Amino acid sequence: MTDLNRVFLAGNLTRDPEVRYIPSGKAVADLNLAISRKYRTPSGENKEETCFVNVEAWGRQAETAGEYLKKGSAVLIEGSLRYDQWETASGEKRSRLRVSASRIQFLDRAPRRSGAETSSASESAPAEESAPEPLETEPAGDDKADTDNLPF
Repeated sequence: MTDLNRVFLAGNLTRDPEVRYIPSGKAVADLNLAISRKYRTPSGENKEETCFVNVEAWGRQAETAGEYLKKGSAVLIEGSLRYDQWETASGEKRSRLRVSASRIQFLDRAPRRSGAETSSASESAPAEESAPEPLETEPAGDDKADTDNLPF
């Protein structure tokens, strides 16, 4: 049987992306995504629940996310699940599940340029020209910490 580790998530950022650089100079962006689900209970009551997901992007994709995205931005994330484990200074074992983004697609319209004429046709067409193309990247392979926790 072939294993498959792929997720697709659409939601809104809960805060501005945090971009940092590892010692090799590669950019890493931490994003927090909120994904809401609406449903109706058997008694007919409408409910909504929100799932919060930590996402990590690498390289140029991380830099682009830091430049163009902000709190509230709607995005589609394609990536894979990563399981991190560590021990605190006091000896407590901790773990977390996160998504390592291989592609981030911006779902919001690009902001209007100042002084641009608006018409009903331009308002209904998506403004994709000023938004960057989605980037596909792989997590940094040169960061030794990423390979230390592999189970094989």
